[in-house]
Amino acid sequence: MTDAPAAGHHRPVPLGEKTLHELPGDVSVPDYDRGALVPSVVHIGVGGFHRAHQAVYFDELARRGHRDWGLVGVGVHSPQIGEVLEAQDRLYAVVERGAEDERVRVVGVLTRYLLAAEGPGAVLDVLTDERTRLVTMTITGTSYRIDPHTGEFDADDDGVRADLEHPERPRTVFGLLTEALARRREAGTAPFTVLSCDNMQHNGRAARTAVVSFARLRDERLGQDLAGWVEQRVAFPSSMVDRITPTTTPQERDAIAASTGVDDRWPVITEPFSQWVVEDSFGDGRPPLDEVGVQFVDDVTPYETMKTRLLNASHCALGYLGHLAGYRTIDELMADEVFRDYLVHLMREEIVPLLPPVPGIDLEEYQRGLVERLSNPRMGDQLLRLCRRGSTKMPNYVLPSVRAALEQQRPHQLLVLAVAGWMRFLRGYDYAGEEIVVEGPLSDELVELAQEGHVDPEALLSQEKVFDSLSDDEHFAASLEVALRALEEQGPREVIRLYLTLDQEGAA
Repeated sequence: MTDAPAAGHHRPVPLGEKTLHELPGDVSVPDYDRGALVPSVVHIGVGGFHRAHQAVYFDELARRGHRDWGLVGVGVHSPQIGEVLEAQDRLYAVVERGAEDERVRVVGVLTRYLLAAEGPGAVLDVLTDERTRLVTMTITGTSYRIDPHTGEFDADDDGVRADLEHPERPRTVFGLLTEALARRREAGTAPFTVLSCDNMQHNGRAARTAVVSFARLRDERLGQDLAGWVEQRVAFPSSMVDRITPTTTPQERDAIAASTGVDDRWPVITEPFSQWVVEDSFGDGRPPLDEVGVQFVDDVTPYETMKTRLLNASHCALGYLGHLAGYRTIDELMADEVFRDYLVHLMREEIVPLLPPVPGIDLEEYQRGLVERLSNPRMGDQLLRLCRRGSTKMPNYVLPSVRAALEQQRPHQLLVLAVAGWMRFLRGYDYAGEEIVVEGPLSDELVELAQEGHVDPEALLSQEKVFDSLSDDEHFAASLEVALRALEEQGPREVIRLYLTLDQEGAA
């Protein structure tokens, strides 16, 4: 997907259908009849990532003459993005920032925007529309309510209970999907495919478990067999998604308007790189996304493992250690050769040897690409953004490599240092005594344990929701305590330099 580069300064033009022709010539705008788009895809969770990733692929399909895959956006809670989009005729700008240049694209594939919190009726109408063939989601991994240890759906939630009591007025995403599928079954309409685009491994399996489990609980109340029908008829392909998308600040918004001439109240900033790997398992037709760069594969697992253990784990390691070292954006951090070397050695020596083969991917080239992406000086991705939801990210992205390294008796000290960096971050203050706001599930509980334990990791390791079997690993605990003490006495940069020196001496 290529667009014309934007350059120079322009008079900002408020974005809207009637002003598209007034935008600067170097801004790529929709060249198709938006009114002719068939709204066959419903996306739940219209955040920055979706607008920079999946929506761009569908916009490219429309530009290539495919009119059958228009998008309907569904917001879950927050009304702000919907208000902005409606004021701009559901148009928005994607600002793609390379290391040296910038491209601007206006996406026009969004045909409607609905907010589920304002009332589920309109959303259910769209989900039951026979034209709807695909439902995609970016709702964050915790929204699936899948217990990481048992793999089962956790129904202990007020929203779930309310949806079971009043299935016709669902409040949760899976209440909506289940009620819509029940109505489609009753009407004899083919079920839609549910495609999770959330950044979690086996996301298709998680979506299937959540919907089928919800349907089974519903069946117990209503005496139906919806769950069996869903298991037999509904496709839940997994997918792997990748495109770094920082949060757009008001200052960035104003700067974009001045530099590009596009006055968008909520533009999206992203990188040139974009990847989407999708399991080739669809029910009612498959969008021809392979024409615009999407890979359809039989098994997404190797690609998920590669991405989560390399990119996402690197984000975790660099985020916590880098913030503690006084850096605030990842490109500034990557300009420090100590942290850059840490990333290179972490990936090459400790993570890649544990990965399964990834069909069609050169892992050496992938690592080089990651270093370049994270070093992009025009992105300004905030380290604190990467530090959110650590209690979810650590067990999903970092600890699987630690566990595999321990089992295979492979080097893992740099991985241990990443975990220690998170534990030190959890104390809620940096080396200068400045407060750190810790965000994510279990944050209050974990901060209290981190402050009590100081350099002793035992209290945090007792949290089996995070560490699972590693909670009882004495070697891991001892390595963590050494790393925590070193961080306390010397600081992140100095400890990294020490660990790299020891790593190289050990290799020699």
